[in-house]
Amino acid sequence: MKTNIINTKSILPNSFRFDPSFHLSEAIILGKDLDNVPYEKISIKDTNSKVFLGNIFSRIFVKDKEHGIPYLAASDTVLADINTGRFLSKKQSKELAYLMLKKDWIVITCSGTIGNVTYTNSTFENHIATHDLIRIVPNDEKILKGYLYAFLSSKYGYNQLTQSRFGGVVKHINADHVNGITLPLFPEPFQKEVDDLIQESARLREEATEALEEAHTLIEDKFGVSAKKKSSCVSISSIRSSHNKRFEAFYHTSENRNIYDYIIQNFKYKTLGDLTSKIFRPGIFKREYVADGVTFLGGADILMQIPDSEKKLSYRQVEKMPELKVKRNWILVTCGGTIGNTVIIDGQLEKCVISQHVMRIVPKDEVLKGYLYAVLSSKIGHSLITMHSTGSVIPQIESHHLELVPVPILCNEEMLYIDGLISTYVEKIEISKEKEIKAKFLVEQEIEKWNKN
Repeated sequence: MKTNIINTKSILPNSFRFDPSFHLSEAIILGKDLDNVPYEKISIKDTNSKVFLGNIFSRIFVKDKEHGIPYLAASDTVLADINTGRFLSKKQSKELAYLMLKKDWIVITCSGTIGNVTYTNSTFENHIATHDLIRIVPNDEKILKGYLYAFLSSKYGYNQLTQSRFGGVVKHINADHVNGITLPLFPEPFQKEVDDLIQESARLREEATEALEEAHTLIEDKFGVSAKKKSSCVSISSIRSSHNKRFEAFYHTSENRNIYDYIIQNFKYKTLGDLTSKIFRPGIFKREYVADGVTFLGGADILMQIPDSEKKLSYRQVEKMPELKVKRNWILVTCGGTIGNTVIIDGQLEKCVISQHVMRIVPKDEVLKGYLYAVLSSKIGHSLITMHSTGSVIPQIESHHLELVPVPILCNEEMLYIDGLISTYVEKIEISKEKEIKAKFLVEQEIEKWNKN
């Protein structure tokens, strides 16, 4: 049980906050660490950065980008791939222009899940984001924007963000809380070092996204088929010959089925089962969470720009369950609830263990892993995967469903080119993660060195 003694000097400067969660938070301890740093402290408000929230608005969604503008919820901003497939009507664009994101902004989730910080690069431009997101338009006059982002996303910034949260069931913070956050005014050379790492990380992420989008465009242009309404009549022979004798309409007459039929009728293909040595997921198990262990990621965590989690499994449990580990160039597919989100394992993910709710795809040695990932992570691949989903309330897929997914075969030159694009994507994303992680580490290390006894 945590205890502490507070007085009026603790209450008055903090908007008369009297609740224990505020005064017993880790931010109090970390705040004392900041006090020991022998540099001037500056608030975000004093940096002349613009900080604002949007106003609540009624959303009018449309089907495609021809009639709409890409829309991001707060939870979408932390994803590695922000192409959510949701579009707001262009009729709303004029009145919501101020919610359009721009490059080099810092955005912070401020409702429900609080304190997730994102540095926007060019891929965020021309996206309208929810009103429920705090925007910071940095001003480099006193604090370099890369350093400001690294501080806010470090434990010192995160705890200041979450300390001031309010609300009962759904927690919130507002622009005033962000304006009041203080950070050390480190010398310019140090700020420049951190800023360079963040800027380079953002640039690499842009280039990686371009490579992935080009690979997806090549695949979707090659194998895409216009959605056309299929007959509602399905023969008994089709039902009998289907996997597990599926009887529901979605399996036989959906747009997903249309894509499946188009590929197997017009292209050479191999099933995913033919291209892999193994498709599996671990069994259900009781988790032993510890303070110091191996990072444990769920299906939502693996989709983040930098996959991470506060949950750690004990080394003992991981040793007993080696099937939780993953290896470079394996492909992960979410297989429960939200189905078909696909990730390729890089050096950062390889250090983590993954939930049993994520399917592991282990390609054969001779298979072009990048091409296989490009197909599965495209809209075409997502449709082919989700066609096999089962369940009513919580959809599921199993390994025997994924084994049936057809992977189109192109000429060797085309597949090698797409494979090269994915290799570029993986390499740049991995370096981008390393630079951002290093920037946060430098900030935390610089603060902690003044608190060593």
